[in-house]
This record gives sequence, structure tokens and C-alpha cells, in this order.
Amino acid sequence: MKIITKSTNNLSRRRFIELSSIASLASACTPLMTRDKSAKEGFSKLNGPYEHPFVISTWNNVRANEAAYSKLSSGSAGLDAIEAGIYVPESDVNDRSVGKGGRPDRSGRVTLDACIMDAKGRAGSVCAVKNYEHPISIARKVMELTPHVILVGEGAEKFAAENGFPKCELLTKESELEYKKWLETSHYKPKVNIELHDTIGMIAMDNRGDAYGGCSTSGMAYKMEGRVGDSPIIGAGLYVDNAVGACTGTGHGEYVLRSLSSFLVVEYMRAGMHPQFACEKAINQLMQQNSFFKDEYQVGLIAFDKKGNIGAHSVVKGFVYAVTNKSGSKVYDSSYAM
Repeated sequence: MKIITKSTNNLSRRRFIELSSIASLASACTPLMTRDKSAKEGFSKLNGPYEHPFVISTWNNVRANEAAYSKLSSGSAGLDAIEAGIYVPESDVNDRSVGKGGRPDRSGRVTLDACIMDAKGRAGSVCAVKNYEHPISIARKVMELTPHVILVGEGAEKFAAENGFPKCELLTKESELEYKKWLETSHYKPKVNIELHDTIGMIAMDNRGDAYGGCSTSGMAYKMEGRVGDSPIIGAGLYVDNAVGACTGTGHGEYVLRSLSSFLVVEYMRAGMHPQFACEKAINQLMQQNSFFKDEYQVGLIAFDKKGNIGAHSVVKGFVYAVTNKSGSKVYDSSYAM
């Protein structure tokens, strides 16, 4: 009996600790609202619940959202919707940070990264891909056809060729001219909120209430050859858990990589937080973890939970996000920390 009593007490103590930890996560969101701009400016976006299907994306990606929502509203699978939506900026040569027309690395080559994740928890990713316009589709094939999650560089390109993806010149005349101008000084300093766009991160809930997501980017302009940011890394640039919800982000990838912000947001939602509070807490934690960096930087996060609630938050002012559902599309200013 003593052994049973001791075991029961230990289990009770462990359960108490677990519940206390979850409670502390949930309660920790309250002070954040008094410290950041969302409270100081009377700005608290507790959006939702939205009726599914709906699509959310980083920045002013209304056309991408509408392409994805068109698929969802006609009954297409969530993966097809994410792929169709991300195709839009990947093919837009005027978008200088995603797909064709993206700015090159320091060697003058445009390299693309992307990832995708479905409601079953499957994931696929490609990094440093040259000469292929739609890395989101290659990432999907990695997820569906291989036992792996990530393929990089020449291996990813070989895989793309073997699966019939057409080659494409990614460096446009405009990007080439900008690159040659940059070579005159080779000055490298990422700009905050450049063009009000960089990576596209897209998350969606389909007609069945299942969650999906994807990211695509050409990375930082004039990055070191071989550099990979957060966008194609599961748990950093994107994380989907169909039991909880989804999160994706944008901005300076190195900061996100050090804190795995998308995974963190989903875990905060799992503990019971509203997506808005979860995004705020994750951004706050990211800033604390990166406090030794003094340069201004931007990271923005968007998320939704399974109830259809939506949240968004960023480090500095200027991050916007687009929401599309049966009522149409709308672009919102995100709350911000500083």
C-alpha cells in the first residue's frame, strides 16, 4: 500500500506541475497587453471566430488569398488551395522577394526556399533551389513522394527535374540591374518592412475545418551564397497542427530560427491561448532571446486556432496581413511590440 500511495502522490504532483505550467502560459498573456502598442493605442485585434473556409496570408497578398479561396470555395483540397495561392507571388516578377524576379544572392544567383504542411502532420521543404519557378510545388512533392522532409540545392533540383518540373530563368532584367548597382558598394543591411512585403506565409482552413499552410521566398537580397532563413524550416517559418491550428511568419529569418516562433505560437494555443495572445507572447519571447542584437529588425506572425479565431503581431509597426473568406478580402494592420 505504501508503494501505491507513493506512486499516486508522485503522479498527483506531476499532474499538478503540468496543470500549473499550462495555467502560467495562459495567464502570461495578460501583462503583454499592457506593455505593447496594441494596448497603448487601444488596439486589440481579437478577430473571430471566422466561419471556414478562410485564408490568411502575410502582407498585402489579397490576390494570392483569392486564388486560394477560389479553390477552397469550390471544394478543392486544402493543399491545392495553398499551392494555387502561393503560385501568384511566385510568378509575379514585380514581387522582388518571392519566386521569379526575386533578388539574387551575393554571387548573382536567385535561389528559392519553400515549405508546405498538411492536416495530417506531413511536411515537405526545399532550400536553395535555382532555375525552378514554383518551389512550393516541389516542396509538396517532397512531402508526398519521399520519406524525407527537406531537400536542398542540387539534390532538390535533381528531384524537380525527375518529377517533370520545367526550368525557368529566375533573374529578371530589373533584379540584375539592381544587383549590379549593389555591387558598387556591396553594402549589406536588411531593411525593415521593405516594400511592405517579403516572404509569403499562407495558412488556411478548408470546408471540413482542417488546417493547412505554406511558405515561399527568395530570401534576403544579396544574402551569402547558401544562406537559408526560417521560411522553409518547419516550426520556424510555418507550423500546422490540425488539432490546434496553424501559424506562419515573415521578416528577418535568423531571429525566427533562434526562437522557432511558429511552433511556439501553436504550443501556446494548445495551452488555451487565443491566437492574438499567442502571437504577442511569441514575439515578446523572440525579442527577449535576441536582445543582444541592437539593430532594428522586423518579424511578423499570423495564426488561427480550430475555433476560427485569428491573431497577428509584429516586432515593429508596419506589418500587415490579409484575410479572405465568404465576405471578401480585407487587409489589416497588425499590432506591434515597439
